[in-house]
Amino acid sequence: MRDYEQVVMAHGSGGALMRELIDGFFESYAADELKAGDDSATVCLTDPVTNLAFTTDSYVVTPYFFPGGDIGRLAVAGTVNDLSTSGATPVCLSVAFILEEGLPLTDLQTICESIALTADEARVKIVTGDTKVVPRGNGDGIYINTAGIGVFGNQLGNQRPLSGRDCQPGDKILLSGTLGDHGIAIIKAREGLSFTSSIISDVAPLNQMVARVLAAAPSTRCFRDPTRGGLASTINELATQSHTTMTIDEAAIPVQPAVQGAAEMLGFDIYQIANEGKMVAVVPPHEAEVALAAMQADPHGIKAAIIGEVGMGLSTGIPVAWVRTAFGATRVLDMLVGEQLPRIC
Repeated sequence: MRDYEQVVMAHGSGGALMRELIDGFFESYAADELKAGDDSATVCLTDPVTNLAFTTDSYVVTPYFFPGGDIGRLAVAGTVNDLSTSGATPVCLSVAFILEEGLPLTDLQTICESIALTADEARVKIVTGDTKVVPRGNGDGIYINTAGIGVFGNQLGNQRPLSGRDCQPGDKILLSGTLGDHGIAIIKAREGLSFTSSIISDVAPLNQMVARVLAAAPSTRCFRDPTRGGLASTINELATQSHTTMTIDEAAIPVQPAVQGAAEMLGFDIYQIANEGKMVAVVPPHEAEVALAAMQADPHGIKAAIIGEVGMGLSTGIPVAWVRTAFGATRVLDMLVGEQLPRIC
């Protein structure tokens, strides 16, 4: 890279500087398909495949470095987790960058290294990508768009797509760990808040944990990652999708004391705070314990718990999601209304 310390507009021109940016930064984490230099990647899937899962997402988190991660790790993990919720095995990703003029190239290098490490952790390939540069003042340093492909029916297990439509009365609801870590870590970093305890983001790829659960509990109905809108939105969406009701037990839900304290101090509902390294699973009752054990056997699921159950559907207009409090009362589990934590992913 020439004598530049920051991104300049010419890095997005399609010329020599853009080529230097691609060669010097992006190809360091990419699979051979991207290094070939073609305008599209050709990916060979050697296993018999009956279905593909395909997803896309964009990441605009502010700040782009935060306790426990950065926008690069977030982009790979978020896309891997979206694929995993369908029961697919993630295979390959695209990564497209929108860079703001003035972004320090040292920051870009760190983010690219994080992408490489997270892709290696998730055992996926980065096979294609794109780069654009916008003028100074027209972005927050860096935005990332990803797309991902997953497969069904390969050697890692699941043969069928999963859907929230399949939840049934009597099913158990599992959560893979503590709530609210990511959202509180982001607001702490953004606002420069000082808490007595260290709070870091939970951002992580969860595909290997999902594979463990499916191997132990093959009748699992669905997975869902409780990102924007938190657990509250996830439970409401699943209940609406499957025409059931869902009730979670407040006493069973794992939350770090420091995160709970920060949420209360800031006036946030812990059930509505975003997570980026947690998974909700809905499992038939006879497989709930083995699914829980599989979650807890994974490094990202040590604090997993059975947190609730699925009930019969109600008449239209009646709330479908509930919280059973520690005192035995039941209240409505409200979805997030409006914007609580902007730019958390």
